[in-house]
Amino acid sequence: MIHPLHIDTHSIPSGMLSEAQALFPAVMTAHRQLHEGRGPGAEYHGWLNWPSTMLESMDMRRIMATSKRLCRDTDVILVIGIGGSYLGAKAIIEALREPYAPATPEVHFIGHHLSGREIEGLKAYLRDKRFAINVISKSGTTTEPAVAFRIFKTLLEEQVGKEAAAQRIVATTDAHRGALRELAEREGYETYVIPDDIGGRYSVFTAVGLLPIACAGLEIAPLITGAEAAEKALKNPVDRQFYLYPALRNAFYAAGRKIELFVHYEPALGFVAEWWKQLFGESEGKAGKGLFPASVGYTTDLHSLGQYVQEGERHLFETVLAIEETGSTLRIENDALDSDGLNYLAGRRIDSVNAHAMQATMLAHADGGAPSLLLRLKHLDAYHLGWLLYYFQWSCALSGIVLGVNPFDQPGVEAYKNNMFALLEKPGHEAATKTLKKRLEGLQK
Repeated sequence: MIHPLHIDTHSIPSGMLSEAQALFPAVMTAHRQLHEGRGPGAEYHGWLNWPSTMLESMDMRRIMATSKRLCRDTDVILVIGIGGSYLGAKAIIEALREPYAPATPEVHFIGHHLSGREIEGLKAYLRDKRFAINVISKSGTTTEPAVAFRIFKTLLEEQVGKEAAAQRIVATTDAHRGALRELAEREGYETYVIPDDIGGRYSVFTAVGLLPIACAGLEIAPLITGAEAAEKALKNPVDRQFYLYPALRNAFYAAGRKIELFVHYEPALGFVAEWWKQLFGESEGKAGKGLFPASVGYTTDLHSLGQYVQEGERHLFETVLAIEETGSTLRIENDALDSDGLNYLAGRRIDSVNAHAMQATMLAHADGGAPSLLLRLKHLDAYHLGWLLYYFQWSCALSGIVLGVNPFDQPGVEAYKNNMFALLEKPGHEAATKTLKKRLEGLQK
């Protein structure tokens, strides 16, 4: 069977490849645990079979209808969410939209930071715009999106009135409980459900990701079809190459490589890298373990971080994502004067030059002791992107289980929240408030 993704290990040292292959039994055991609903975090395995159930579901048709309704009379769709509640949709929209093409309506993301400058700027921008809101939150009380929703809900109600605003707000939230669910039912918002058995960073193929993607004018059926194809291919993988990525990650980690550098050569993949960082960082970074996920966009970052990657500390390896066919036919033209010395490239496609830059970089980095795993994706379209993102989710789950952590929880994210609540003097945090203020006083002396 020919798959959309090919895994190329020609830049991996033979000894490291042998170490990864030695981990295949552990990866296969993790695979059985995952697909049998056993192992750590088994209550959050709902994403595994989600694409095949989603494709023919009523939600797919309803999402398309909702997106058309929201887009019909609006200039801007405002998506409010943080982490997995926005990164997947942002990644797919940025990857698939036509570069620099005007968007109608525009899709903007907010609620993933606490910058007054940014929020105020967006508020000013929306004052004379017709806009709708898709607020995404399991609880409705996560600080960043809750602050943004309060501000922009008020603005929308001031513009069109409370009743009309309710028709322009869609809440994606818990099925039964939480502040946002209660508000949505009280105000009459249309709602979509965040499944109980799917964590935020695995939710891109649910309404969490699909509604904003549809609002951006992109087709969601090919995306889910690609994810479904990956789901079927990876359920009982005949091709053992797909075990290589989770196995190599653990082999590199055991060998003292503590940083995985995700590399892309297409600016459109910048937010795919951001989504990938959350997926692997939040899934594996616990119990004092885990590769640190970082990303670079070459060739741009070869002129800023290239020196470090080539000759810095040898604690990293690269995972390179290459798009084999981008659809661009742009060629470099001949110049009569050849003042820039580029006529030797005349007639060549720019994508061909980019591919040679990738090959040259991988060879140089391998010589410098920074080996690369190459993931070749045939096309950058919805089907292939759906396949790839599902593969990353599956690989992350297997890699985390082999590492010995629960890849579906995130207990550490509460630490900063509790400190922030205490410093902001949220009711119920009085004891911590006193303790933290004393600590801050000590630091300021």
